[in-house]
Amino acid sequence: MKVYKVGFEILVAVCDEELVGKSFSDGFLKLEVSEKFYGRDVVGKDAILKSLRQATIANLVGERAVRLAVENGFVDAENIIFIGGVPHAQMVIMR
Repeated sequence: MKVYKVGFEILVAVCDEELVGKSFSDGFLKLEVSEKFYGRDVVGKDAILKSLRQATIANLVGERAVRLAVENGFVDAENIIFIGGVPHAQMVIMR
């Protein structure tokens, strides 16, 4: 997980640990799970949920990361896309 703070926005990037450094594609869609963007901090569910509660934007990749967001009401299951078989979801809070 990695957290970015820019002005009033808080972006939380979360991915399943084993996906860092990998790329996935499906037709014209491409997903690069870079360590630079997603970070290398391995954190537990509580830390992720705490960060998502504060987030105005979230970018989630991987079965566990996306499932956690869905199960806790941050993302609707029908808004998940799959790129190369990997689940990906984004959240934006409009103020």
